[in-house]
Amino acid sequence: MYGVCLRYTDDKDEAQDILQNGFIKVFENIETFKATGSLEGWIRRIMVNTALNHYRQDKASRLKVDLDSVDYMLEGSDNVGGELDAKELLKVIQTLPAGFRAVFNMFAIEGYSHKEIAEQLNISEGTSKSQYSRARAYLQKLLTDEKKSKVENIFYS
Repeated sequence: MYGVCLRYTDDKDEAQDILQNGFIKVFENIETFKATGSLEGWIRRIMVNTALNHYRQDKASRLKVDLDSVDYMLEGSDNVGGELDAKELLKVIQTLPAGFRAVFNMFAIEGYSHKEIAEQLNISEGTSKSQYSRARAYLQKLLTDEKKSKVENIFYS
């Protein structure tokens, strides 16, 4: 569950706070768990909601995405080949601006629809789609740059 929390923030201490608050909610509400689904899935949903609540508390500074500040990184994006291990992918996702990261995690990893994301984050469905698209392009650009950097290090070291 720590990994789930860590995907929603770039700060390990903040992820630990979210995790702790999430488990407090789990223990306070354990009697509401109905064994119709998996316990892990129920806990995961609580962790995701706790992370989202954490960002809602400071929405003005956390979820506001300055699109102009990242637009330059989106130009000339290429498809990225190769494979990353989970730790490398987590590090790359953590570099996303907070709004991009929240939408990307909710849609691509947690499986929320854009309508559900819009309701959870109090944004329009179009904004959710746009932020997801921009997050993907941002990640592709970062991964392409990282790949180029690794090749240059091999040839020019």
